[in-house]
Amino acid sequence: HVVAWWLCCLTALSLSSTETLMDSTTATAELGWTVYPVSGSSDNSWEEVSGYDENMNTIRTYQVCNVFDNNQNNWVRTKYIRRRGAQRIHVEMKFSVRDCSSIPNVPGSCKETFNLYYYESDSDTANKVSPAWMENPWIKVDTIAADESFSQVDLGGRVMKINTEVRSFGPVSKHGFYLAFQDYGGCMSLIAVRVFYRKCARVIQNGAVFQETLSGAESTSLVASRGVCIPNGEEVDVPIKLYCNGDGEWMVPIGRCMCKAGHEAVENGTVCRACPSAFFKPIQGDASCMQCPINSRTTNEGATNCVCRNGYYRTDSDPIQMPCTTVPSAPQNVLSIVNETSLMLEWQHPRESGGREDVVFNIICKSCGGGRGGCTRCGDNVQFVPRQLGLTEPRVYISDLLAHTQYTFEVQAVNGVSDQSPYSPQYSSVNITTNQAAPSTVSIMHQVSRTVDSITLSWSQPDQPNGVILDYELQYYEKDQTEYNSTIIKSQTNTVVIRGLKSGAIYVFLVRARTVAGFGRYSGKLYFQTMTEEEYNTSIQEKLPLIIGSAAAGLVFLIAVVVIVIVCNRRRGFERADSEYTDKLQHYTSGHMTPGMKIYIDPFTYEDPNEAVREFAKEIDTSCVKIEQVIGAGEFGEVCSGNLRLPGKREMFVAIKTLKSGYTEKQRRDFLSEASIMGQFDHPNVIHLEGVVTKSAPVMIITEFMENGSLDSFLRQNDGQFTVIQLVGMLRGIASGMKYLADMNYVHRDLAARNILVNSNLVCKVSDFGLSRFLEDDTSDPTYTSALGGKIPIRWTAPEAIQYRKFTSASDVWSYGIVMWEVMSYGERPYWDMTNQDVINAIEQDYRLPPPMDCPSALHQLMLDCWQKDRNNRPKFSQIVNNLDKMIRNPNSLKAMTPLSSGVHLPLLDRSVPDFSSFSTVDEWLDAIKMGQYKDNFANADFASFDVVSQMTMDDILSVGVTLAGHQKKILNSVQMMRASINQIQSVEV
Repeated sequence: HVVAWWLCCLTALSLSSTETLMDSTTATAELGWTVYPVSGSSDNSWEEVSGYDENMNTIRTYQVCNVFDNNQNNWVRTKYIRRRGAQRIHVEMKFSVRDCSSIPNVPGSCKETFNLYYYESDSDTANKVSPAWMENPWIKVDTIAADESFSQVDLGGRVMKINTEVRSFGPVSKHGFYLAFQDYGGCMSLIAVRVFYRKCARVIQNGAVFQETLSGAESTSLVASRGVCIPNGEEVDVPIKLYCNGDGEWMVPIGRCMCKAGHEAVENGTVCRACPSAFFKPIQGDASCMQCPINSRTTNEGATNCVCRNGYYRTDSDPIQMPCTTVPSAPQNVLSIVNETSLMLEWQHPRESGGREDVVFNIICKSCGGGRGGCTRCGDNVQFVPRQLGLTEPRVYISDLLAHTQYTFEVQAVNGVSDQSPYSPQYSSVNITTNQAAPSTVSIMHQVSRTVDSITLSWSQPDQPNGVILDYELQYYEKDQTEYNSTIIKSQTNTVVIRGLKSGAIYVFLVRARTVAGFGRYSGKLYFQTMTEEEYNTSIQEKLPLIIGSAAAGLVFLIAVVVIVIVCNRRRGFERADSEYTDKLQHYTSGHMTPGMKIYIDPFTYEDPNEAVREFAKEIDTSCVKIEQVIGAGEFGEVCSGNLRLPGKREMFVAIKTLKSGYTEKQRRDFLSEASIMGQFDHPNVIHLEGVVTKSAPVMIITEFMENGSLDSFLRQNDGQFTVIQLVGMLRGIASGMKYLADMNYVHRDLAARNILVNSNLVCKVSDFGLSRFLEDDTSDPTYTSALGGKIPIRWTAPEAIQYRKFTSASDVWSYGIVMWEVMSYGERPYWDMTNQDVINAIEQDYRLPPPMDCPSALHQLMLDCWQKDRNNRPKFSQIVNNLDKMIRNPNSLKAMTPLSSGVHLPLLDRSVPDFSSFSTVDEWLDAIKMGQYKDNFANADFASFDVVSQMTMDDILSVGVTLAGHQKKILNSVQMMRASINQIQSVEV
């Protein structure tokens, strides 16, 4: 490669240029060269004659032909020739020579060659005798021989055979020189002589201008020439050079020039032209100018960059070839799911990203507590997961908010150029109000006293009680034991005496508070030790004098009290009987109920149902209620929207249920029983009763207004519009409300999406309490079917409730599973167009609903758990809430989809199939589902593992040779269950 490169460098870059010093063909008169011997003294000397060239132009030539005389020495000398700075001279000679052999009787001294000489001189000083006609002082250049000569025949035919030879000599250093031609016995004609030197012509090469440069003194000489960059060009790396060789050719380029920034090379690299308007070039080089990127422009020609238009920017790291970008628009469709004092925010990306891909989101939290100062920034205690600023995904989980507080959350969209904009980032905001939450942790606990078998502890109230503290739960265990061996004590106060402890033992204590919203978190572990026997005895001895003195004083006091009691008893002996029942009642209420625990009371246990209404519902004057419009109809009358303005309170929008005219007393009692039930509840996911109107017509039940109506119709109107996390958030709210009701020993009996109401913040609340048990047998609603003397919503009801009217919280869990299915299917009708009897038969045969389209396998598995035939195996609502909370905190657990959701016509899943995980082979599984006759079919078709079998389709089942429709259905149902179970196992742990 090195040799090839060197050869390339030695290759001439351009044709040579010549400068003529003398040309005999241009003479218009006699040349007047000097000859020797002097013409006239001998007839053998050179003779100047006129002739013609090949173009028949008249020229002056010299000829000589003295071949018959020996010792010829004939010279002809040119006039003085100035070298004009040349160091090497080139002589081009055109001549003809007679072939000696063609001359008759020619002696052997005949020659066909001649000699070329030169002589240097600073001036024209030569004469006829000087310089002397000999080789020294003359310098011989060469002996010139003809390539071809002419004969007598050629003369007769006038054939001209002209030879051309070029010789060079140097270095020459004086101002000028003479040339001389010596004949020593030939017959020839010197037709033309041209004397010249070579030079390298001016050239633009590699972006630089190289001026005309004469060649060197030797043929191998290299004369360096320094180049100058063309206008608007810049040197690169090293100084620019070209070398002119002896033949007048440029070679061996070194370095180069390139057009500087803002200019481009045109006209074969000989001109650096400024970039025109709207074009730019950022750096020097051979590249052409580029058009300005989008949203940018130039201010003049020769631009090195394009400036952004107003409202558009670049970051420091953006390449200048990148279009200018702007800030993003506001995020779209911000949705919130409130869960007590935590919040899930989700939104969609901005409609306009500003032309960038680095859009992130910031969350601005403002607390609007209602003070005169308006909203203020949230404190550092509010937690954001994964973070508050720089969110790359359009969702955030916010916790540790204050209960019953209004917040405003601004979701900002920013990108890489937002900090360059003089304006604040664009945002979308959402207003939410937190619900009641569990209390915060107890931060301080201390020991009041201790003995050998007891410790008295006290603690402070939680910093954030978030409501009225109902009681505390203290957990303790020996330090050397585990939490599984712990004991739990409940206390309504913040002081407790723990008895029955071991002497000298160290115990671990934890405490937590409870409100109607549930328990808060346990405090940190604290360690306290009981006294040893020795410590206790020592303390007793130290206190003995004090004890004796106190006992004596106590005895005196006791005697005085006894005397006073005797006197009083005589006066009030008859008054004691009145307290008998009070004492018994006190004993009953304090002996069997957990202090502070609120239990649901069935209003029908009251002898007078109106008494239940007065106890649990607030009577509202009809003048405070204004009905606006009818929004629906219920079993007992119309449902309206309106306004409620209570004295001293702000007017609020409410829902109003009215009792139709002409009602019976039973209908009135049944209608108001819902208010008696609802009035006992206070939970953010249970519809809130504002009050009742019973003292005027129409009789009304007034509740909070839910803007989005019933859940089933709301989902159908917004089919496919929510993310899975949002749907899970709705389900979590429903489960939380049902957990509250279950904790109060209330059984709903009619839990369905139609009986869940949704407000503007997508908070779901349980409603319609107890109405299903009062439906008339002649009701026209097809949802409810007569069973054992009452109307039952078959599709939502647990089997034991249908068969035996055994309604429990476990039967509500079954109904909750159906609600889950309704939510994930966006309000589809459970079991589609199956009749109620077909539904009952299918459930009895252990068939279950398949997963809705795009339903995560974890959610469908939770549905199946709710539909366990044995009610004791169904999860509690508290477990359901915990599972859903884990899914919300770990969204990855919801990514595994059940691959069964291809439409609404999927067959029901046969839950009677045994758990495939209990089998070790496919053969065992086939035997268990009584399809063992197909063992060989499966084996021959390579369906030999559960992973392969679980992916079978109906076509696969046909391909292995199962042709009976009943067998196909049974195998397919089992495969579907197997697939659901495998997906549940493989899903991310929640």
